[in-house]
Parts: sequence; structure tokens; C-alpha cells
Amino acid sequence: MAGLNQYGEGNPVSGIRALVFDLDGTLYVSDGLGHEIEASAMRHIASVRGISCEEATLLVRETRKAIAARTCRTASLSHACLELGIDLRELHLHFVSDIVPEPFLVRDERVVALLRRLGERFDLHIYTNNDLPLASRIMDSLGIAGFFRRIFTIEDSWRPKPDRAVLADIFREIGCEPAQCFFVGDRYDIDLRLPMELGCRGFHTRTVDELLTIETILE
Repeated sequence: MAGLNQYGEGNPVSGIRALVFDLDGTLYVSDGLGHEIEASAMRHIASVRGISCEEATLLVRETRKAIAARTCRTASLSHACLELGIDLRELHLHFVSDIVPEPFLVRDERVVALLRRLGERFDLHIYTNNDLPLASRIMDSLGIAGFFRRIFTIEDSWRPKPDRAVLADIFREIGCEPAQCFFVGDRYDIDLRLPMELGCRGFHTRTVDELLTIETILE
């Protein structure tokens, strides 16, 4: 699924008005921050369940496997938490107080320049399972906060992606039909599969170098 060839039928940019980006793992890649978010979630789950962080990690791993076996799709951390009865509001309040993202992030001027160019041609939006406080700190640190017309986060609905109702709200709020939207993400099942099933086009990227090739699709 990497890189190209995930943009649907025909001319990949005909009629496209809006680009909808995932944030984490898409507009930047930081294994350190990814591990810190995962570890913070395990600390919270351990506290709620009265178990060790090691037990929480195993519990989440097995829950993700069970969801994937049932749905034939990759399960996000958010969906695993819901399956375990973890309140996402409390989890993200914990993230806000527990996670300091800045030490894990490095501004990439290539991404800044890319978004500047794309913003001259398309409406740019963010759609993330992250919360707005943490997402805002990440975007500020990366120097990309000013490029997006709308930032859709988990706090808008507390329904993690992929979710049909949330996507319908996004299409309505940005004033675009699915065929006018181009989704960009690093997790095919979570970021891209459902939008593409609904008629959007998509771009699967797992590295910044892959992300930077998006203009070859959008020419």
C-alpha cells in the first residue's frame, strides 16, 4: 500500500478541492513520540484497571488482535480502548497532562514548503484521532499550524476513525462531496479504506519521503 497507486479510478486529481491529512505518522514520523503516546496510554489503562503497565500492554495487544480478527481490519489504539471500556475523554485528559511532544519533533522545511504549495491549490484539513491540545502542540513545533482550514479531532465526536457518521459531518463542514476529497494517511485501514469506499481518493504514505512525492499525483 506504500506511496502511490491508492488514489482510485481515472484522473487522480480531477475535481479535487480538499486534501484531508492524518497527522501522526503522516505529516511527520517520530518513533519516539509514538512510543511515548503508547506508553502514556498504557500507564492510564494500568491505573484504571489496577494492573501493571506490562499487563496493560498485553491486554491492549490481545484486544487489537481480537478486533482485527473480527473485522479483518487493523484496530487503532482508540478502538482497543473503547473495547476495554476505557473512557476516551479521560484518556485524552491524561495525554494532555502527561505527554510533552516537543523533544521528539524536528521541523522539516520540506514539509512546510510542500503544504505551502498545496495550500495555494487546495483547501487543506487535518483529521486525527489525536486531541486538539496535543495536536496543536505538535503542529506548532513542526511549523505547520497555519496551513489548515479545519482541524477535526477525536474531541469533535469521541468516535475514532474510521467512522461513517464522522466522515459525513466532515464532508458537510468542508462543503465537499467525497469525490472532491483526497485523503492522506499512513494507516490504510484506519485513514484511507473507508473514505475510499465512500468515493474519496487517497494516498498511502509511511515516510516523509513518500509524502513528498504527493505532488507527482496531484499534478
